[in-house]
Amino acid sequence: MDYLAYGWSVEEMCRQHPYLMQSEAHAAMAYYFDFQAEIEQEIRTEWEQVQQEKSLLSPSPFFVRMRAKGLL
Repeated sequence: MDYLAYGWSVEEMCRQHPYLMQSEAHAAMAYYFDFQAEIEQEIRTEWEQVQQEKSLLSPSPFFVRMRAKGLL
């Protein structure tokens, strides 16, 4: 997700996540590139599910107050 969201290199991912070994990050990227279409479809499906569930929720009282004040 760091690669997709931020465009991070393996080296940057390892800097941001010190517990991650470079070999692990390279292996994960290799897997991603081998199955890129399937992984991105799964991400889209999950995103759509979350958006659908969010649309069913009532806004929180905080959100309603902030919108009423013109802050959102």
